[in-house]
Amino acid sequence: MADRFETQTETLTQPAREAFAITPHATNEIDPLPKAIYVGTGGAITLRAAGSSTDVVLKNVASGQILDIRARYIRASGTTAADIVGLA
Repeated sequence: MADRFETQTETLTQPAREAFAITPHATNEIDPLPKAIYVGTGGAITLRAAGSSTDVVLKNVASGQILDIRARYIRASGTTAADIVGLA
């Protein structure tokens, strides 16, 4: 099937073209850097945003929620949410 939007310039506001599983880890960066994160099973997420130098904990993230944040890291320590998917 033809992609009518294939020639458009990629922006942060366009829908994601890729989806990939994210496994929280102590030190591994998320690659590719996602536009957003989908949380399949809710809980807490410890992450570092792309433009930040410190980690933050997002508490009570709901199952099925999409977080509009470009996370460079999702840490294993402090993350209780699961089934996390990067949208790029």
